[in-house]
Amino acid sequence: MAAGFSLVGWNRFKRAYDGVLLAGIAVFFAAHLGAGFLLASAGQHPSEIQLLIRASGAAAFSLLTIILCLGPLARLTPRALPLVYNRRHMGVACFGLALIHGALVVLWYHGFSEVNAFVSLLVSNPRYNSLGGFPFESLGLAALLILFVMAATSHDFWNAVLGPRLWKWVHMSVYAAYGLIIAHVMLGAVQGEKGLAQAALAGGSALLVAGLHIFAGRKESARDSALAAEAEGWLDAGLAAAIPDGRAVILVPPEGERIAVFREGAKIYAVANACRHQGGPLGEGRILDGCIVCPWHGYQYRPEDGCSPPPYTEKLPTYRTRIIGGRVFVHRLPQPPGTALPPSVIGEAG
Repeated sequence: MAAGFSLVGWNRFKRAYDGVLLAGIAVFFAAHLGAGFLLASAGQHPSEIQLLIRASGAAAFSLLTIILCLGPLARLTPRALPLVYNRRHMGVACFGLALIHGALVVLWYHGFSEVNAFVSLLVSNPRYNSLGGFPFESLGLAALLILFVMAATSHDFWNAVLGPRLWKWVHMSVYAAYGLIIAHVMLGAVQGEKGLAQAALAGGSALLVAGLHIFAGRKESARDSALAAEAEGWLDAGLAAAIPDGRAVILVPPEGERIAVFREGAKIYAVANACRHQGGPLGEGRILDGCIVCPWHGYQYRPEDGCSPPPYTEKLPTYRTRIIGGRVFVHRLPQPPGTALPPSVIGEAG
C-alpha cells in the first residue's frame, strides 16, 4: 500500500476477532444446511446448490443486520465497543458472503441461458411495474455493488485519500444497501414461501435495526442537550423521577450556597437551601399544604416564589429550572428573593 500503510496490522485481538467471526459463520452455515437437509428428508427437495444459495444469502443478511446494530449498541453500552473496533472485518466478510450468494444465483438460474448470464439476470424479467413480479434480482445486484465499494475502501488508506468526510458518506450507503436487501428478500424469497416466518424474520430484523438507532439517537440527543445546558450555566440535579414527591434533593454548585430542588407532584421548584430563620436545611424538610416546611423550626415558604405566607415576610432566592431528557437542571444564578418563577413540569419539554 502507498503512503506508508500496511495491508493489515495484525495483533492478538484481531486474530481472536476474526477467529470468532469465521467460527460463527461456519456454525451458521452448518445449522442452515442441516435444517435444509432435514426439510429435504421431510418431503421438500431443494438441491444442494439451492441450499448453499439460501445459506449464503441468509448469512450475509444476518451479518449485515448485526453490523448495523453494533453502532447504536456501542452508544447504549460500552460493552459493545470491542465489537465495533474491527467492524470492517465483518463488512468484508459480509460482502464475501453476498458475492458467493450472487455468484451461485447467476450460475444456477442463468448459467445456461442463451445470452450472457449477467445480461440474462437483468433482462429476463422486465416487469418493473408489477409489485408481485418485480425483478428483485436487480435490487440485490445494486446492494452487492454498494457492499463491494465499501469492502474495497474499508482500509485506512482510503480514509486518508478520500478524506474522513467523503469516506464516511461512502460508508453511510450501507443503509441504502440494507434497504435494498430488505426489498430484495420481501419481493423475492418471501414471495415463494407459504408461511410468514421468513417475512417476519426480515421485517423483524429491519425493525430491530431501526428501533436501536432511534433509541440510541434519543439518548444521545438528551445527553447532548444536557451538555449544552451545563455549558450555559445549568446544573444537573439528577432524574426528576428520583426526587421523592413532596421532598427535595440538595444541589451543591461549584460556588455559592446550596440549592434545594423540590418536587410537588409533577412540578419541580428550586429555592435556596438555607432557611432565613437560623439557616436550617430546607432541602431536608418537605412540602406540606403547598409550603416548604423547614425541619428545624417549622418556618414555611411557598416553593413558587420563596415567600413566607402572610403575615410573615421572610423571602428566599429562587432558581430557574428545566427538564431535559427526564433530568432536572437548575440555573446556577439565583433570582432576587421572592421572585416568582413557573415550575418545570415532568413530562413537558424543558
